[in-house]
Amino acid sequence: MFPLFHFSALLVAFALLCAASPAPSSSVEAETVRKCKEIRVHKEWRDISVEHRLAYIDAVKCLQALPPTVPGTGATSRYEEYAVTHVNLTDRIHLVGQFLPWHRHLGNLYAKDLRDKCHYKGPMPFWDWARDGDNEGVPIAQSPIFDPVTGFGGDGVPGTYTLPSPNIPTVTFPDAYRGCVLDGPFAADKYSLHLGPGILRTEHCLVRGINETLKHAMTTDVLEEQLRIKTFAEFRETIDNPRALGMHITTHAPIGGEMKNVWSSPGGKLIRHNRSSSRRLYYIDGPSTVNGTDSVTLDFVMDFPLLGPNVTIRDVMDLTKEPNCYTFDY
Repeated sequence: MFPLFHFSALLVAFALLCAASPAPSSSVEAETVRKCKEIRVHKEWRDISVEHRLAYIDAVKCLQALPPTVPGTGATSRYEEYAVTHVNLTDRIHLVGQFLPWHRHLGNLYAKDLRDKCHYKGPMPFWDWARDGDNEGVPIAQSPIFDPVTGFGGDGVPGTYTLPSPNIPTVTFPDAYRGCVLDGPFAADKYSLHLGPGILRTEHCLVRGINETLKHAMTTDVLEEQLRIKTFAEFRETIDNPRALGMHITTHAPIGGEMKNVWSSPGGKLIRHNRSSSRRLYYIDGPSTVNGTDSVTLDFVMDFPLLGPNVTIRDVMDLTKEPNCYTFDY
């Protein structure tokens, strides 16, 4: 689910988080074109009014009901075109220099569709998981994000889902597929996915497997420790290291199910922004392909088939310019 939670496939790699200044523009004319008419404020899910939470959920369901813009891709709706794009480009957008900016702009396109196609008027939500990690004695599953009425439904129920084949390489972490979500607006009797797990194309429920033992990795202390890392090499290795439970891993692993699959995680993602992607601007470093040697630059072109026109990394570096035009309310 793209909605709010497949905190989607933000596999952070080859990106150096830092307090970066905006990327320079090539001309005054370009600056004028990219000037924002409005700076929107993205808010943490529980800081949004109940009215806007429900409106956001309705907008997501609206996008799921709209037909795909291009037939024959495997997507059954406009919503699933985001998942198809992510599945098809997985090897080009993870563990590479364009990882973070590509996913940032994916969020831009998704937010634009919610506003333009489904008329959502409220703030775009993000999940600050450290607020749940710091909440001692309260399980992750009791976070407001999993509320069955004003959230995205709860944990998967054991015995309600069987993997089509746990031996397929792209069906990663089969033990994380606990079961179908049976409550909330995206419960099994109301909603089906048609992509995943992995690169498979199967109709199935929204699957989760919340892992409470990983809550210790979601705290502010853990996050801030990673943000204090000085070198790019160490930072990259830490945030995407399963053993270190880096900040990218903690956007996926504690939720389990589809969210833990690098290819099809957008199918279970309910919010397009999370704390790791919203904390700061960042510099980009690293190869443009997995195991590649040519580093990306600010002029590297990123493509978004089915979703929108190509953009460069430079285009999305500055939150205060188009196509971003937003900030975060902490």
